[in-house]
Amino acid sequence: MDGDLGDFLRSRRARITPDEVGLPSHGRRRVPGLRREEVAQLAGVSVDYYIRLEQGRGPSVSDAVLDAIARVLRMDETEHAYLRTVARPRKEQQRRRPAAPRVRPGVQLLLDSMERVPAFILGRRMDILAWNALGDAVSGFSRMDPAVRNIPRQVFLDPAARDFYPEWHAVAAQTIANLRIDAGLHPDDRELCALVGELSLKNEDFRRLWADHQVAACAYGVKRVRHPVAGLLTLPYETLAVPSDPDQTIVAYTPEPGSETAERLALLGSWKATKAATIS
Repeated sequence: MDGDLGDFLRSRRARITPDEVGLPSHGRRRVPGLRREEVAQLAGVSVDYYIRLEQGRGPSVSDAVLDAIARVLRMDETEHAYLRTVARPRKEQQRRRPAAPRVRPGVQLLLDSMERVPAFILGRRMDILAWNALGDAVSGFSRMDPAVRNIPRQVFLDPAARDFYPEWHAVAAQTIANLRIDAGLHPDDRELCALVGELSLKNEDFRRLWADHQVAACAYGVKRVRHPVAGLLTLPYETLAVPSDPDQTIVAYTPEPGSETAERLALLGSWKATKAATIS
């Protein structure tokens, strides 16, 4: 996506004060945080070089320069990796149209064998590609329109999302921070550009959070949901890469055995199975 590198660097500059890096802060400053020339000075590059880099007009940039900029702007590991990605996009991958995502039967079988654990698979753009029975019981994936079965759309466009996620603002920020990583890896993804454009147009919160340019991987954590049948569920989660399909990630909710949430999930699974048997 055009401008991602410049927007990202400007957002990182804005959060660092001169005092934090040992520079004088007196005098009138037109922008919050560090100036371009201050970043260049601290990173050991010319001002012109840094300006061209931030404007997306710079030459191929070395690891050493990116490492220095990341150090000056106090980036964490995820932000540092994102900087390298957007500074040197993989052009050869951008020209290829990605094949339609397909979950291998063996991976689906693995999901289905996880009977006590809600689990699902995310693909590019955080599309929901597959799930097991308990994952569906918790999140209702099978009831979603396949054309819009996507986590960002669900979080920002589904009116029920704010009730479903008691900590909706945290979930929304986390969703965008993770989507940013996908955008950095695939800057010319037309479907991703369309998704960002749609959500920016339809949701003010998405538009504001996307402009913040936060970057974070959702490798593990805890999510709380308010289920209409099971009630409040506290769901620790872990994510696992699918080695044969690098764009796919297994997300599994792993409540503590014997916990109230684990007991509620067991009841929810039984309720789901009984309902399915009645319908059939």
